[in-house]
Amino acid sequence: MIVNSDGTPMRAQASAPTAYQASDPMSHELAGWHPVLGSADADLLPERADIVARIRDLARNNGWASGVVRREIDTVIGSGLRLSCKPDYRALGLSAEWAAEWADQVEGQFRLWADDPGRWCDATRHYTLGGLFGLAYRHYVIDGDAVVILQWRPHAGPYATTIRVVDPDRLSNPQNVMDTDTLRGGVEFDSWGAAVAYHIRKRHPNDWPNAGRDAYVWERVPRETPWGRPITVHFFDKERDEQSRGVGRLTPVLERLKMLDRYDKVELQAAVLNAILAAFIESPFDHDLIADALEDGKLSGYQDLRKAFHENRNISMGGVRLPTLFPGEKIGFHTATRPNQAYASFEAQALRNIAAGTGSSYEQISTDWSQTNYSSARAALLETWKTMISRRKAFAGGLCSLIYVTWLEEAIDAGKVVLPVGAPDFYAARAAYARCDWIGPPRGWVDPVKERQGALLGVAGGLSTLDDESAEQGKDYQETLAQLRIEISEMPPGVLHPAQADFAKLMAGAAASLGADESRQSQPQP
Repeated sequence: MIVNSDGTPMRAQASAPTAYQASDPMSHELAGWHPVLGSADADLLPERADIVARIRDLARNNGWASGVVRREIDTVIGSGLRLSCKPDYRALGLSAEWAAEWADQVEGQFRLWADDPGRWCDATRHYTLGGLFGLAYRHYVIDGDAVVILQWRPHAGPYATTIRVVDPDRLSNPQNVMDTDTLRGGVEFDSWGAAVAYHIRKRHPNDWPNAGRDAYVWERVPRETPWGRPITVHFFDKERDEQSRGVGRLTPVLERLKMLDRYDKVELQAAVLNAILAAFIESPFDHDLIADALEDGKLSGYQDLRKAFHENRNISMGGVRLPTLFPGEKIGFHTATRPNQAYASFEAQALRNIAAGTGSSYEQISTDWSQTNYSSARAALLETWKTMISRRKAFAGGLCSLIYVTWLEEAIDAGKVVLPVGAPDFYAARAAYARCDWIGPPRGWVDPVKERQGALLGVAGGLSTLDDESAEQGKDYQETLAQLRIEISEMPPGVLHPAQADFAKLMAGAAASLGADESRQSQPQP
């Protein structure tokens, strides 16, 4: 045994210079790759403007990028998110019956504000609340940030609470000063690292038509009032500690999208050129004959004869000119070689990479369902649906619910929403009163018959609820039941509504199945 100078056994040296191959400085694949190890803000804030500008340019001018953004907004927000009020009656010490009645009252008042034709919920009076959610989410997808200011505008509409969606470019440090420990990217932090205020530029930095008006004026807008009413809502995906601003959805695939955009244009241009050059007339002279003819001037005479022939050869039959050729000429046809045979497969592979980076499926981005069957289409939609539901819940909890709790405070304070006698004060149990869900656009069906049968079986077997199944299809089950009651009341006596008949059959089948299971369990085991 070989020992060291101190008598300890000598260990064999590892063949690799590092324990982890990922840090091997001699690796052929990794040598020369030395990315900077910076903080979240050090990596993002100096480069954010370039990233956002490039993403916006692609979203405006590139069909694939525009489709990715539009499709995510349609899936997550659609025409808007609907409030489903669900107060935590257990925490409030109240009954489920009270919760259902109070929810109806709150949702009715909320719709008066959110869907008011006067659009008083929007400070610019352009959108209803659903449109404001879509605008904020679009900023979030493209810019990485959604910034909303909740303003107080009395004597305007049914409520004084109004919403202003702010362009994230206006969120910046006053006079563009350098970032500090307490001010980064326009966000002001306290000693705990929590945002306490936002510095909003009154004009966009490149708003050239109004460059002279408040171009270099910033307003400090607090995050909330002293009693906790939200004023500024800043929603973004915080992927690292001490991250102050968000990153646009297309950032990881931005370079690939730009390269694909350029490749598409080049292929299209080549195809157009090939299509334009369809046929040509071939002269009988080769290069040597042309050189000889140029020396003695014979070519000039030949070309003059050709010109005169084609100018005066106007033979027609029935008004249609008959094409003729000068002696020695012949027609040649161009064979188009575009589009490239590998073009479609290459583009499909690039789109799969983009789909993986954005959380969508290849079929949704390309709108190509030609290679899918029911199982593969449903699998792709379910995977995408999980991602979109996660994003919807995050956006709803981080922005929509804060808007709701702000409105609810005003509604209760104005007496339009009444709390029960003896119930906790709103500010003492704000989270319990403001508990809610947001219903988005429907998931849709791949096979309506199979999937609806599965939904009914889940409800009949107690594995799901009408609330869950209705919300998945963008509906409120209470409104559905209310409409069913109206339809059933209008049916002739003794005639069952189709929904009643189907549900009764399913419930009977579920009860029979449960009874059989209980009977088997009660029998003595061998």
